[in-house]
Amino acid sequence: MGVTEENAMLDVTAVPRVDHREAMRLAATEFSRMVDLLRGLDAGEWEQPTVCRAWDVQAMVAHVVGMAEAQASLRQFAHDYRAASRRDGGAMIDAMTAAQVRDRADLTPAQLTDRLADVAPRAVRARRRAPALMRWAVRMKQDPPFDAERWPFGYLVDTIFTRDTWMHRLDVCRGTGREMVLTPEHDGRIVADVVAEWARRHRRPFTLTLTCPAGGEWRGGAGGEHIELDALEFCWILAGRAPAAGTPAAGLLATPVPF
Repeated sequence: MGVTEENAMLDVTAVPRVDHREAMRLAATEFSRMVDLLRGLDAGEWEQPTVCRAWDVQAMVAHVVGMAEAQASLRQFAHDYRAASRRDGGAMIDAMTAAQVRDRADLTPAQLTDRLADVAPRAVRARRRAPALMRWAVRMKQDPPFDAERWPFGYLVDTIFTRDTWMHRLDVCRGTGREMVLTPEHDGRIVADVVAEWARRHRRPFTLTLTCPAGGEWRGGAGGEHIELDALEFCWILAGRAPAAGTPAAGLLATPVPF
């Protein structure tokens, strides 16, 4: 009896969860890759627009630096949170990131890059040392489309903070036309974790083929929708960055995953 293409795919339920130790390895690698990317940008590339309409590359990097500094310091996190709390409507996360960009608007590209390189190890160390009780007992309300959820602080520490940096590295690469450095061991692991969470969120059968070094093949249940596209485009869509012109994603791709 032959093996069908669907049976040859990895059952998505077999994707292992990223534990705290592995999460910290991914975080350190992602910060390092972001710093390497920024060190190679020329002056004109820092001025390029990004998919986030209010931000050029420099503003986006200011947010990345601000978020890393908030991870490294509870005092900085509290400052950003207070600034966001004074917002006049809108989402909390949008107000917080706007404050991070505003507070670093006078820094040059070189200064932003140096600050990220300096704070990254401290951010990872602070996340690594976050007590288990705090990581899983403290729960935080979220903005739409995840406003019905209360995320454990550990989900931010282990998953979202790294996904955020990874997605912004992709934003910078697409804004500047650079190829994103990808490896199966790092980027493929992040993508597989996204795929597993996406499957848990929609709970419907599917087969999925994602191309590029960060991709792979997965199935959930029997039959269902078949999706085949680039792994970066898959994450781009789930993060709400595509398709263009405001056309909503269709089918299972309409299931958002937080980044």
